[in-house]
Amino acid sequence: MTRYAMSGDVSVAYQTMGDGPINIIAIPGIVSHVEFMHEMPGYTAFLQRLSRFARVITFDKRGQGLSDKISGAPTLDERMDDVRAVLDSVGAQRAALLGFSEGCAMSAVFAASYPERVSHLVLFGAFVRYTELFPDADPQLVVQEQMKYWGTGALMKEVMASRASDPEAVAKFAKFERLSASPGAMKALQLLNLQIDVVDILPTVRTPTLVLHRTNDALVPVQKGRDFAAHIPGAAYTEYPGGDHAFWSGDVETLLGDIEEFIIGHRETESADLERILATVMFTDIVDSTRRAAEMGDQSWHRLLDEHDRLARLMIERHRGNLIKSTGDGILATFDGPGRAVRCALAFSAAARQIGLPLRSGLHTGEIEVRGRDIGGIAVHAASRVMANSAPDEVLVSRVVSDLVAGAGLRFDQRGAYEFKGLPGRWDLFAASA
Repeated sequence: MTRYAMSGDVSVAYQTMGDGPINIIAIPGIVSHVEFMHEMPGYTAFLQRLSRFARVITFDKRGQGLSDKISGAPTLDERMDDVRAVLDSVGAQRAALLGFSEGCAMSAVFAASYPERVSHLVLFGAFVRYTELFPDADPQLVVQEQMKYWGTGALMKEVMASRASDPEAVAKFAKFERLSASPGAMKALQLLNLQIDVVDILPTVRTPTLVLHRTNDALVPVQKGRDFAAHIPGAAYTEYPGGDHAFWSGDVETLLGDIEEFIIGHRETESADLERILATVMFTDIVDSTRRAAEMGDQSWHRLLDEHDRLARLMIERHRGNLIKSTGDGILATFDGPGRAVRCALAFSAAARQIGLPLRSGLHTGEIEVRGRDIGGIAVHAASRVMANSAPDEVLVSRVVSDLVAGAGLRFDQRGAYEFKGLPGRWDLFAASA
């Protein structure tokens, strides 16, 4: 059932689903209609899955869908006012923000401005600057060209590429576009979106953050999501296969599980055959990768990244580890022995330094969940947080790791106790050296 919240003198349409103890408010992207979106295959099921552990709130931005029409386009402040109005209307003091596409930037600004009202930040298909999505053309000309085809479903080939060859699906998406906004209203909104640039805001975000992206996203290149995550201190980042920009389309089960685990700490709907093992998790990250990439240029930077990846595979294989995946400018690996993990991190850091790439490294030992080629669990999030507190060229480990390898010829210097976003207690961290 659609209800309305008053934001000043504007009525903002919203819906709720579920009655869990946690609130999740979805911040929509460029196209939204709280009722017709349920016609999109997979959308309702996506929300229902979230509603198993939370109350899920969806809304239409002012000027779109079932919310009041306005002249021009809403400012960022007005959009944030609308989020607060919806939260107040449902009696939610705090909520996790699930931002999608252009809604990611606004979600981050809201979290930085009102941290007391945001428990978690989950962002899918994010970008720092909207103009960077059009590197080879004048963005304003691109917007004008887009409006010639608005309402025909032309946007679907980028938003849901997996279904772009289905005429029935394209016709439904065309109706979705038309119901969301008129061409004039959409043009005004798009021209305003060209001003999106949150590069200076992201470092001020202190809310636990998870950034999600599909590797072959047809609308927002995956590097944009990696850059977004790199600008938020301590943000976790995960990539998924596929090219659909819409979060509810494609293979979503792992994505939904990751969101659930990030927000409540575990998966209530885990499959019975999920394998759990004890492992030492190692995260590494290249220091100042975004700045260095800009200074070097794409071609030189990619060559250096290829050498970084070669060294990573070599060192992990040499220390009998398992390379799980590249995170864009770092790696995630596991080891069945903490001593080998620490020595691998030290060797990899030294080798990377030789080619001019200072690394941050973080290690933690705990139970992980094996999900095909990927892994999950609190131990993975903990290792990521340990790495986020590491200094350049430093291998930082949790107390669990240092205790397990005592007497193995490695040295550990105490670096203090830290609180990690989203994880309970205080964590004693130690810098490892040979």
